[in-house]
Amino acid sequence: MSELLNNPPVLKKLREELERVVGMGRMVTESDFPSLVYLQAVVKETLRLHPPGPLAAPHLSVEACNVLGYEIPQNTRVLLNLWAIKRNSKSWEDAERFVPERFMQGDSIDEKHQNFEWIPFGAGRRGCPGEQLGMLIIEFAVAQLVHCFDWKLPDGQELDMSERFNGLTVPRAHDLSAFPIPRLPVVL
Repeated sequence: MSELLNNPPVLKKLREELERVVGMGRMVTESDFPSLVYLQAVVKETLRLHPPGPLAAPHLSVEACNVLGYEIPQNTRVLLNLWAIKRNSKSWEDAERFVPERFMQGDSIDEKHQNFEWIPFGAGRRGCPGEQLGMLIIEFAVAQLVHCFDWKLPDGQELDMSERFNGLTVPRAHDLSAFPIPRLPVVL
């Protein structure tokens, strides 16, 4: 929600997709998700910039190996900095900007996943088995918040997108305060 409020053109485009696919007479349902491709791109871009955890689970090298010119001895504990991978300008054009359209270019997400450039849920045989469920829950929550409400920031408040590392996660340094304004008729 912070990224959407900080990027009004993206919020407008997402809202237009929701209105086109779902309409204004009802809430979003699971059957709508295959048609909500921009919503999926928004969620993927959010996870790219703001991974649930900045570091992957530790791994232990079972044998000595060489990775991109770095010698990794046997039994070395290896930590991957997912936060840095997802902001690497060699992998992502304009890496610091919130650009959901980058995930709407054909098979690029599969390629990024295979090259370990977009791995919010890990990858390979140690990837999170709940990835599909996690994505669906995030998409559902964002869709309902955007479709059912307009959002207003308190008067004079600007969004501060700075983050703070707290050991396990990298939350925003300052909480988001926004007021919801209902936009759908009451549907029971």
